Amino acid sequence: MKQAKRCGRAMLALIAAVAFNARLVQAQGASEGARDLFVTAGKSLVVESPVIIQRVAVGDSKIAEAVAVSPREVLINGKLPGETSLIVWQQGGNRLLFDLRVRQGTLSLDAVREELKKEVPEADVTFAVNEGNVFVRGTVPDMLVADRVMSIATTLGKPVNLLNVKVPAMEQQVLLKVKFANVDRAVSRDLGVNLFSTGATNTIGSTSTQQFQQPQLNFDGRAAEVSLSDALNIFLFRPDLNLGATIRALQTRRLLEILAEPNVLAMNGREAAFLAGGEFPVPVIQSGVGGAGTVTIQWREFGIRINFTPVMTPRGTIRLKVAPEVSSLDYANAVTISGFTVPALSTRRVNTEIELEAGQSFAIAGLLDNRVVDNLSKIPGLGDIPLIGKLFQSKSISKNSTELLVVVTPELVRPAPADKPVPDIKFPQPFLEGGPTVAPRTPGLAVTGAAEKEVIKTVPYEQLQQIQEQMKDQPAAPQMPIMQLVPMPAPAQQPNAPVQGASAPAAAASPGTPR
Repeated sequence: MKQAKRCGRAMLALIAAVAFNARLVQAQGASEGARDLFVTAGKSLVVESPVIIQRVAVGDSKIAEAVAVSPREVLINGKLPGETSLIVWQQGGNRLLFDLRVRQGTLSLDAVREELKKEVPEADVTFAVNEGNVFVRGTVPDMLVADRVMSIATTLGKPVNLLNVKVPAMEQQVLLKVKFANVDRAVSRDLGVNLFSTGATNTIGSTSTQQFQQPQLNFDGRAAEVSLSDALNIFLFRPDLNLGATIRALQTRRLLEILAEPNVLAMNGREAAFLAGGEFPVPVIQSGVGGAGTVTIQWREFGIRINFTPVMTPRGTIRLKVAPEVSSLDYANAVTISGFTVPALSTRRVNTEIELEAGQSFAIAGLLDNRVVDNLSKIPGLGDIPLIGKLFQSKSISKNSTELLVVVTPELVRPAPADKPVPDIKFPQPFLEGGPTVAPRTPGLAVTGAAEKEVIKTVPYEQLQQIQEQMKDQPAAPQMPIMQLVPMPAPAQQPNAPVQGASAPAAAASPGTPR
């Protein structure tokens, strides 16, 4: 009886195995030898087999792992979202093939979608997770939103940016109005007397405080000779007394006014520069081959300059990094190098950063500089005698007063409409009659018709990023070339003798020479 029951059970098991294998063969034929098996990342699935399992293999152990828990059960643990293969070898030579797909957990996806709606509700974005990669697709309004979406997507895995960005509107343009007001006043007084005698008794003599140049007296025993390189203002001489005097009595007043109002237009976040002035040559002497000196001419700019970078803030204000400068040539402090007179630069410069609203103004620089220089020279003893001592004194007084004001006013502007007049200069005198008033140009839209423009609403994220980087990396304006003059070797000269060939660089430094 018992033996019959065992035979019946074995027969049922055999029938079940045959039926299972038949269904498996049928399924494999329908799906090219493999069945679909789904598991969620972070979760497990049990695969049962009616026949003893001999071996199990997973194609990619990073995506899932298979653990044998009993002779007929295999535990599948999902690790990362992706797709791989699962093969089960049964006793008797049969194999079970599965296409194992590990899906992303719905809880993490839902959490990410909720955070996306909270942070960037204007973004229309979808996620697709595969083998640890997160494919992000959709349309976002700007680059900042795209960066935030990609930051959120990193919580699901390695993000792949497939976003499209809406074409941004025209950049805001900022007009910077700068007013330079500079007043320079100077008053000087010079008073001095030089006395000299040609010698009524065959002697010569002179008195001077050495502050102003005195006459040169030469006596050969028979006659006296007077050389005047600077007769000052007044020259007096009494032949009957053989007594002369040079008197310096000068009063000078100087007034310099500079007023400039440059208007410079710049894009938001881009640097702009303005210069109203010129360049002057600066010779630089360098050692050459064979002992011959090499003179290079370098050009230095001067005038009224403004460099600024406007940035629009989220508050609607304009943040300005501004550096105005006023410089002029100063020949009073010039130096002479090998026959070249190189002027100094009198410079007033400000470098600061401010923030204000459109139309508001800031006085970013103010200067009041008053200077008094009083030089008194006298002959000891003689210069202290009342009344007569004034003849043995010389005095020079110099007073300087400088006032500077720099006012900055930014404005948000837009281009002038096509049908509106553009700014123009009003000339005080009419030009030649009958001459052209309009420059030759290509016919306008009234003749050629409007140009056909392709309107693009969205562009790939990478393309817009590349365009912005190219705009930032635009090369600066080329620098002016440096003229290099190599004079011919000159013979040996005395230490104080002028440099031979210095006239050639001087000619090259003239304003008419092209640079």
